[in-house]
Amino acid sequence: MGEPRGIFCSAQGCVGDVIIEQRLVESKEPASHVPLACSAQYCAFPVDGNVLCLWNTKDPSYQPLTLQGHHEPITAVAFGNTVSPLLICSASQDYVIMWSLDECRQKVLQGLSPRGVIMGTLLGQVLCLRLSPDDRTVAVCAGNKILMLDIESRSILAELEGHQGHVTAAEFCPWQTHIIISVSEDRSFKVGMVFSLHTTGKYSCILSTAFPLLSLLIDAKSRQLVTGCANGQLWIFSLVEGHHYRCVTRVSLKKKSESFSRRVESRLCSLPEESQRPCTHGLEKGEEVEASLPVLGLAPCDLLSSETTSCLWIGSSAGLFIFNLANFELEAVLHYRELGFDWSCECVIVADCPLQAICLLTSLFGRKIVMLEIRVAALVRSQQGHDAGRHLSVLHLGCPTFLFLRDFVLVMLNVCYFLYSFYAAGRSTVKDQPLVFHTKVRSSGYASDVPCCFEAGDGQWLACGLANHLLLVFRADLSGTPTVFSGHDGAVSTVCWSHDSRWLLSASQDGTLRLWSLRRAELALCVGKDVFSKPVRSAQFYYVDTFVLLSSGPELQLLKYHIDTCKDEIQRYKQKSRCKRVFRLPTTGRTEITSLSAVNDFYSYLVLTAGRNRTLEVFDLNAGRSAAMTVEVHSRPVHQICQNKGSSFTTQQHEAYNLFATTASGDGIKLWDLRTLRLQSSMLPGGHCQVVMTSHDLLAPFGPQHLTLATSQPPVSPISSSSYRIL
Repeated sequence: MGEPRGIFCSAQGCVGDVIIEQRLVESKEPASHVPLACSAQYCAFPVDGNVLCLWNTKDPSYQPLTLQGHHEPITAVAFGNTVSPLLICSASQDYVIMWSLDECRQKVLQGLSPRGVIMGTLLGQVLCLRLSPDDRTVAVCAGNKILMLDIESRSILAELEGHQGHVTAAEFCPWQTHIIISVSEDRSFKVGMVFSLHTTGKYSCILSTAFPLLSLLIDAKSRQLVTGCANGQLWIFSLVEGHHYRCVTRVSLKKKSESFSRRVESRLCSLPEESQRPCTHGLEKGEEVEASLPVLGLAPCDLLSSETTSCLWIGSSAGLFIFNLANFELEAVLHYRELGFDWSCECVIVADCPLQAICLLTSLFGRKIVMLEIRVAALVRSQQGHDAGRHLSVLHLGCPTFLFLRDFVLVMLNVCYFLYSFYAAGRSTVKDQPLVFHTKVRSSGYASDVPCCFEAGDGQWLACGLANHLLLVFRADLSGTPTVFSGHDGAVSTVCWSHDSRWLLSASQDGTLRLWSLRRAELALCVGKDVFSKPVRSAQFYYVDTFVLLSSGPELQLLKYHIDTCKDEIQRYKQKSRCKRVFRLPTTGRTEITSLSAVNDFYSYLVLTAGRNRTLEVFDLNAGRSAAMTVEVHSRPVHQICQNKGSSFTTQQHEAYNLFATTASGDGIKLWDLRTLRLQSSMLPGGHCQVVMTSHDLLAPFGPQHLTLATSQPPVSPISSSSYRIL
């Protein structure tokens, strides 16, 4: 067979010996759709149809072990979970056989043929085998039933019925070993209890897809169920007690792969010239597009060492994918054709340690079976571009020592009845007075009863911008009547407090930017449409209230303002406050800015912007240029960015100050790291979300480090609990 050879790939940025081919064998029979199994030390697969072959993944020099006992082609293989003795079970149309590998090796050393224990005969077409965590029971998925066989007595303990099609995969729950979950070609998954002789299960769910379910994985860290579909869809369900197996999200593997490729190309093309690698935009001539990416196999991946974050391997007919269950994004993509294998594959993966993974591939229309060793860290590092480019930090090199964290982020949907009673009180101050002698009567305002943005300031006051042109300011304890600020002629799109909490900034769809005095409850400065070429989408105070930073179309603008606080009763309607534009900077590609964010609590030169084309761009105002950019941050344009700006009430680790959140309509909330612009975590509530900073006094009962969601409609993701822990 020869020495193991290294496989290099460059299309996605792989460098070095990322992939090493350890073994290659050709079967006499076609290797299409053969069952594959992996443990921490062995890989097993059938050769020539009915002969079971085992390879040692730790030491490739070991002679392969062959086990004979089946007369019909082997259709399912599974390893046990205990190390000693290590069991392996194989199934065909004639037998279900249990093998002890220690006994089999002793027989081979003695010159005898190894023998297994027959667990059952003529059980039907078996597509999946699974041993219980204690290796006392084996689940045999035969046809549309699951037979629970006792290994010691070789008798049937239970029979799970209810599926209308062939059962394709089954798994025991790691923390509830008496529960088994199965998926079937009938597009459903079922949860069964291994107690009685005949049981139909305790829960059943039919997915809204026209394609069969092929694979299944239960992640113990996140308490989630992941199942893969023949059309490339991943369905993720919550197994947390009380969630009732609700769907967390549904992911298209093809769309995620395309989005990942665009991000990698954008990242590689943006590197400095000395470290830049070849990149291509779009498909090259002659390159074929995979119509679908069926999820043929799922396996855990030890890429991340966090106790709460999990990754998994996804095996498809065109490539391998590393999927992050925390943010539902791809960490790495590996296409078979880039490895030199010009064939579609079926595969199985085992992640042995954070440094490597073992992968078995079989050719779909050939007779080849290959074992690959994948250097996981090197693969991810090469594709994520950690070795090139400079890192960003949210903190200025000479920043003061009073940088603290705002206690946590409060997430609210636009349609929020939490403040409705207080809003009604404010609405009574300014009422619509319809003129009945006109042809058209002004609306009573049912459609404008919706708050559109929130800002908490220093925690003593809460500002609320409304779609009916008003601004309301509440006390933090929500007591008393709110103060009403009127003057805009369009829906208020932005509200922002100054650092000293004396001034309130607002932008509206009427094209004006207004600055209000909280003490006098009156307008202090109004900048009209003549100053901006495009409507103002976002605005805030910047550089500790020295400037006003805003976005107008595809430009960032910096305004220097002066507030005249002198009181002149004779000329009280003449505006003496003024402002002047001092800086403007266009975005890359001159795309319209939908949201921006910058730290105002201390001196910082970094500004984050989101564009209409779903890009996220970081600007260095000190250098007057773009510093970094990433694409495809959400499936829809981002409508708000919220940074970790610090708090005077609590502190946290230094690395946490580099975190910021983005939100888009229908696409939930995502948490990012500013240094690498990599996604850290994501959440999928429905509707239109608003992210604001709050103080410890306002939401102290919830505790720090929480995201709190208030909804007025059922979210798209069925997870509807009121708080989510993210840090």
